Amino acid sequence: MSGFTHLDETGAARMVDVAGKDVSVRTATATGRVVLSQEVVALLRSGEVPKGDALGVARIAGIMGAKRTPDLIPLCHPIALHGVSVTLAVGDSGVEITCVVKTADRTGVEMEALTAVTVAGLALIDMVKAVDPAAVITDVRVEEKTGGKTGLWRRP
Repeated sequence: MSGFTHLDETGAARMVDVAGKDVSVRTATATGRVVLSQEVVALLRSGEVPKGDALGVARIAGIMGAKRTPDLIPLCHPIALHGVSVTLAVGDSGVEITCVVKTADRTGVEMEALTAVTVAGLALIDMVKAVDPAAVITDVRVEEKTGGKTGLWRRP
C-alpha cells in the first residue's frame, strides 16, 4: 500500500499526519461552470432573478463552503484559511466560477478551492432553479496550486 498516503499498512483509510511538514504559504485556484438557459443569463445580467441577488448568494456560499470543507470531505485536515475569493462571471451560456484559497499551513488548499466552486455553483442553481431546472455544474477542476514541497503546479 506504499504510495497511498491516506491508507495505513492494512489498507484502511486514515488521515495523514502532517505534523512533521513545514508550514508554508499555499494557494489553490479552482474553476467551474454553471450552464444556464438564455433566460437565466438575461435575468442575471439585468439583476432581476426572482429570488434576489443570485450571484451575491453564490459568492458567499462559496466562501462558506471553503471554510466547511473538512466537515464534508472525510480525510481533509481542518486548517486556518487566510483568504478566500470567489468570483462569478456571467457569460453567454452561463456563469464561470473562480475561487482562490490561501493559507499558511502544513497542507494544501486544493479541496477547499474545489469545494468553494462546487458550493457556489449549487447555491446559484438553487437561486435560479425555478426558472431553469436544467441548470448544470460542469468542469470543476484545480487550475493551479502553490507552496509546499512540490511548489508551483499549473494545469497544462
